[in-house]
Amino acid sequence: MATIESTGSLPPTAVKRARRRPARPRNADPLAPTRVDILTSAAKAFRRLGYHGATVEQIASALQMKKGNLYYYFKNKEEILFACHQYSLDRLLRLLEDIEQDAAAPDAKLRRLIVAFVHTILDELHGTALFLDLEALSPAHLKVVIVRRDAFDRGIRKVLQEGMANGTFVQADPKFLAFALLGAVNWIPRWFNPDGPATSQEIADRFADYLIAGLRHS
Repeated sequence: MATIESTGSLPPTAVKRARRRPARPRNADPLAPTRVDILTSAAKAFRRLGYHGATVEQIASALQMKKGNLYYYFKNKEEILFACHQYSLDRLLRLLEDIEQDAAAPDAKLRRLIVAFVHTILDELHGTALFLDLEALSPAHLKVVIVRRDAFDRGIRKVLQEGMANGTFVQADPKFLAFALLGAVNWIPRWFNPDGPATSQEIADRFADYLIAGLRHS
């Protein structure tokens, strides 16, 4: 009768492999609280030090977390950056879907988009602009971000075209107008000071006022 040999008859390296615990699967739930906390910590570090200047150790340390525990949620720093973009784009594209079903006037729709955009880049991930450090993404991740970012851009153009069609907005190139809107809002994290006199809501309202006023007929 065959018997199972004891580990004592195996080479030392084989014993190590036999005793090694199976790798714990990473938590890929994009809305897991700890995962979102990591993204927030990373966004602050990226804003303060730049993507290349921030380290995984600094991101983990800010959360009083060991570097090894962070790898339970993300494989590396580039994956964290990609997740920051995905988290922000998830928020904006969900809002875009709601707005496309809304019967509100085009200027009201555009205001919702602008205000949500400001809050996403100032409050959700504390100053990480949606276009930040795109060159640091892997080709596969970059492609995903660009496709989803372009979808948001097309949504803004659609609202602008709707406003032009019903006379709410002046006739102009919706592509250039969308670029102007996105560029204006995306620059806010470069100068915004969370401890300054203006809140993110005040900035969101003022930018919405200024940008929409420039689109209306005089």
